[in-house]
Amino acid sequence: MGQQIKLSVVIITYNEENNIARCINSIKKIADDIVVVDSYSKDSTKQICLELGARFVEHFFEGHIQQKNFAITQAKYAHVFSIDADEAIDTTLEQQILKAKENWNCDGYTMNRLTNYCGHWVKHCGWYPDTKLRLWDSTKGAWGGINPHDEYFMKEDCNKQHLNGDILHYSYNTLADHYKQVEYFTSISANAYFEKGIKSNLFKIYFNPINKFIRDYFLKLGFLDGVAGFRICNISAYATYLKYKKLYELRHQQRR
Repeated sequence: MGQQIKLSVVIITYNEENNIARCINSIKKIADDIVVVDSYSKDSTKQICLELGARFVEHFFEGHIQQKNFAITQAKYAHVFSIDADEAIDTTLEQQILKAKENWNCDGYTMNRLTNYCGHWVKHCGWYPDTKLRLWDSTKGAWGGINPHDEYFMKEDCNKQHLNGDILHYSYNTLADHYKQVEYFTSISANAYFEKGIKSNLFKIYFNPINKFIRDYFLKLGFLDGVAGFRICNISAYATYLKYKKLYELRHQQRR
């Protein structure tokens, strides 16, 4: 028989006035504590969070991984559920988390994430089930990975269990939003790779995007998502090209 626990929900934000109310409202039933760590938003994010009863902490943004690790230190309770501002949980996952709280018998819990892309729920393209580890005993792990692609890592002896239901990810409303994010994320990725000593070359710049498109569109059945699937796979391939091109340019600038 597991223990009964109290749960902190942690969220990081920056200019999320269009998403944050949906996010907070979806987790109110599971949360004993809601803390939002914000990197000085210039919109009404703070006002919305305070109106919905969340604690609001402002902290300078040093990177997605660093910000999420800082957010954990602001939680009241050791048991934490981490969710992004553009996400929400469905009712099935809500009930699963409530049951886990009543009978906590693992170190961490995984769940699937379902993405909404320009109004279309994406079931393929390598975007689903997109299993995430988001619910855990925070004394037994930390955020890591390469920015902006953060991942939570638990100690080797920890046990995990999968929960039914989905995190609902509201990603992009328009193609312009997607291209804007690609430009932003590829710059972060290229700089992170550069700092880790990872190198690029012409083969990676031109072959890796082709490989990415073939894998996501054909092997991961992106074509079953119709027009949205083609756009996603095409832009993902472009993002791969852009990341390695920017990394190549950073190395070239260093040599000069």
